[in-house]
Amino acid sequence: MAAALALAERGRGRTAPNPNVGCLIVKGGRVVGRGWTQPGGRPHAEAMALAEAGAAGRGATVYVTLEPCAHAGPRGPACSDLLVAAGPARVVAALTDPDKRTAGEGFARLRAAGIAVAEGVLAADAQRCMAGFLTRQALGRPHVTLKLALSLDGMIARADGESQWITSAAARAHVHLQRSRHEAILVGRGTWDADRPRLDVRLPGLEERSPIRVILGSSSLESQEARTIRSPGAIATLEGVDHLLIEGGAQTASAVLAEGLVDRLLLYRAPILIGAGRPALGDIGLASLADAHGRWRLTDSRTLGIDRLEVYERA
Repeated sequence: MAAALALAERGRGRTAPNPNVGCLIVKGGRVVGRGWTQPGGRPHAEAMALAEAGAAGRGATVYVTLEPCAHAGPRGPACSDLLVAAGPARVVAALTDPDKRTAGEGFARLRAAGIAVAEGVLAADAQRCMAGFLTRQALGRPHVTLKLALSLDGMIARADGESQWITSAAARAHVHLQRSRHEAILVGRGTWDADRPRLDVRLPGLEERSPIRVILGSSSLESQEARTIRSPGAIATLEGVDHLLIEGGAQTASAVLAEGLVDRLLLYRAPILIGAGRPALGDIGLASLADAHGRWRLTDSRTLGIDRLEVYERA
């Protein structure tokens, strides 16, 4: 299942509105089929893996990160039907599909055909892997990651606005990798007008995975270079966006935190002190210090060049 989840990560940020699923087919101790949801959502992971496995799929064990779909569409048959036709002995899945068109029906169809089904394997890892699809299904909005590049004393720029560069080249490269895993990237109107940031992916081989650009602001000015939304809650209207990365500035970061829209924090800390500068956040609506506790849990930390990355998820 861990290998299937690694395959699923290949499609992250490219499959909306479909989930980024991974599938691995094993027979006789040998991998005979691999698949992951392709850009645009088709073909599905199971279809790709079954096509590679061919006749070897019969009697095999299928590892898939999400319940095989039970609803056929104009772009292809239901994956549960494909699996029934292929005849594996066993299907091992991480999660039940929350889409009401499937929601257990895929598993039922497999069991009715005599295929053994195991559920819940590495479920927590799968929830993290497919967070965009799951958040959209549960909350009707994208999964939101807020990125902040900070000095040790919590500043994102000098008092005069100078911010290039707080973090090192290694940390900035990691940010570009994160951009490639999101369908859209958002900044505030002030940041857009002042800096005209490129907000693209500049890693060799990943340039084509640059996210669409979104501006948050009340200005009536429109840009041909980016979409505009008027309020933080309007992120729900971003069609085809299940993973949203927010990069700046402080006012925008504070606004989405105050609205409770942030699911994940990426904090890049540089080993510098700025002193009198521009803080990363303004008012985020806390009524008391007690309200600040218990909201975030650390899920990862690592060194990137001379900097430190800390990843937090909403508790």
